[in-house]
Amino acid sequence: QVQLVESGGGVVQPGGSLRLSCAASGFTLDDFTVGWFRQSPGKEREGVSAIVMKDGGAYVHSSLKGRFTISKDNAKNTVYLQMNSLKPEDTGVYYCAAVDWSLRYYSDSMYPSDYRHWGQGTQVTVSS
Repeated sequence: QVQLVESGGGVVQPGGSLRLSCAASGFTLDDFTVGWFRQSPGKEREGVSAIVMKDGGAYVHSSLKGRFTISKDNAKNTVYLQMNSLKPEDTGVYYCAAVDWSLRYYSDSMYPSDYRHWGQGTQVTVSS
């Protein structure tokens, strides 16, 4: 059974950091692209970052560069999203997703329809 499980969410003060994890089971991520999306109440799900597991080719939304970093550990079948200098507007449910080919993003054009497998999400709340 293909499964993605996110963890690492929580409540953090503005300026704080969190590291989210996306662990896969039931399949190997080596030939996949893994992406992170987030969704706030009343807003559409938006693409945050993605990584090609085969070669580490990475994308981060232009508005998040310098604060968010994506990384992978193929041996652990896990992808991480390091989020620093968090702001209240980063609040939302963060989802990881996977698709079994290499996706390269050269602009902010990452869409949920690009992905086939989804996790259940983890809540991130940035509040003082």
